[in-house]
Amino acid sequence: MKGHLTAALAVAVLVALCAPAGALAKDQPNPETPVPAVLSANPPAGRTISSERILQIATALPKMRAVRRDYPGSYGGVYFKGGSRWQVSFFSRDGRKEIGQVILSGNGHVLEQWTGFQIAWTMARGYKGAFGEHVNALYVWLPMCLLFLLPFLNYRRPLSLLNLDLLVLLSFSVSLAFFNHAHIYASVPLAYPPLLYLLARMLWIVEPRIHQRRPRLPEAPGSARSERRLRLLVPAPWLAIGVVFLIGFRIGLNVSDSNVIDVGYAGVIGAQRITTDHPLYGHYPSDNEHGDTYGPVNYEAYVPFQQIFGWSGTWNDLPAAHAAAIFFDLLAIGLLFLIGRRMRGPTLGVALAYAWVSYPFTLFALESNANDTLVAALVLAALLAASYSAPLARGARGALAALAGFTKLAPLALAPILAMHGLREIPPQRPWRRVGALALFLAGFVAAGALVFVPAFAHDSLHTMYERSLVYQANRASPFSAWGLYDWHGPELAAEAFAVALAVALALLPRRGDLVGLAAGCAAILIAVELSMEHWFYLYIPWFFPLVMLALFGALALAPTEAARDEASAPARSSAPAAVLST
Repeated sequence: MKGHLTAALAVAVLVALCAPAGALAKDQPNPETPVPAVLSANPPAGRTISSERILQIATALPKMRAVRRDYPGSYGGVYFKGGSRWQVSFFSRDGRKEIGQVILSGNGHVLEQWTGFQIAWTMARGYKGAFGEHVNALYVWLPMCLLFLLPFLNYRRPLSLLNLDLLVLLSFSVSLAFFNHAHIYASVPLAYPPLLYLLARMLWIVEPRIHQRRPRLPEAPGSARSERRLRLLVPAPWLAIGVVFLIGFRIGLNVSDSNVIDVGYAGVIGAQRITTDHPLYGHYPSDNEHGDTYGPVNYEAYVPFQQIFGWSGTWNDLPAAHAAAIFFDLLAIGLLFLIGRRMRGPTLGVALAYAWVSYPFTLFALESNANDTLVAALVLAALLAASYSAPLARGARGALAALAGFTKLAPLALAPILAMHGLREIPPQRPWRRVGALALFLAGFVAAGALVFVPAFAHDSLHTMYERSLVYQANRASPFSAWGLYDWHGPELAAEAFAVALAVALALLPRRGDLVGLAAGCAAILIAVELSMEHWFYLYIPWFFPLVMLALFGALALAPTEAARDEASAPARSSAPAAVLST
């Protein structure tokens, strides 16, 4: 039975990964749909320049002349844009491909010129505030980076691994800066070094034999062993105050200065369809035509907020999406605190909660009102369930793994490692207990999976769901990964195969067996999945970020004063002791 379960989970992972992970954040639609203009030498009403003159200006641009040389017989068309602007689009001879686009002001001043993938992908144009509004401003982003780094900085050992880990987590900011300025050929490659580093770092932590060979070192002050501790530069009570303050800041910024991107809008649409007994998949509004590309849990999670705040039927301020994003954010913070408190005491819980609220990319996701924090929260809930050994907790772990996987498909890759966690603690003389533990996980997984698909199967066939989600995503090229940007399909398949192999290997091979090892293993799998995606985006960083912090901080012993303060109030912790790793 064990072999069959492992094989089934491996197949589920393979299906999830090879169909690009079900986590595509779609391009932002342009609400200012261009309207064709008739070519005329006379300016139309309300404009000061003619459409013929606009076409002449666009045709004379060197960038447009260059791209048209590659497409003999191409032609241009003129369109009215909102705000008295003009748009000129150049098409290939057969009219099937738009090869160039120019946006001009009402008096003919050239505002934008686009070729290649930046024609179809407006999110690749660096429009100000397209994701997260003013959270991208340096006066917000840089202070958040400092707030994240300073409390955990090891000033005694500037070259420590923990300092490097924190800087690597912040280094995604460099890639984002290029993305915000429409330099995609710089932003895409710059996202890979931190992803690869974090993957290697998590695999280092999860490998038990490396640390078993390390000699025990004395505890003398200044020794290497004494430095392998999590030393907070800010006392835990003050850090807790910082958590409360930053939560208020994040909520205030969300309410006053944030935008709802298409994924949040899709959640509200799906919730409204569930509550009105309409098909969950197919026939979405034209301004979010492919919003039905996620798992059913994504839409079901928005139902309470859609019921409370309603929906007007248009892409307006969408208060339901704001409320959902804030709730998912608070849920992730609370779960991090609970896991940290269970692992080591309240100090670690506060440190992990602070890391979340101060990390700029979790704020980036919140201010975009995306659904990605929901993925992080459900994975964290599964880890919290894994810290308990009771049979009910194992069933809950399976159910939560299903909920995470059927929100966006990428977390399905975590099912094998979550299912196998803790089995080696069961004596081999009692194989029936291992079979029973696996059966409980599988029962919880299947029961939750069947339940969440009820609203979908009430109106939609499995074929419809498959076509609207996996097929749509598989046929949609994206320039936001090396595979899509450079058309590297061979290496992409290799990356997908590696992610599948890693998910299975970490589930079956010996690894660090405590909650730190589970967090590191889950983080490594999710990072490997993201490395294999043809569409990768910064909103996916919160998927693995809390797991990385759990692994990094959980692998360190608390400083003596903080450990003594927590000892009296610490609750029961997971049965496997946390090891002290090198920083």
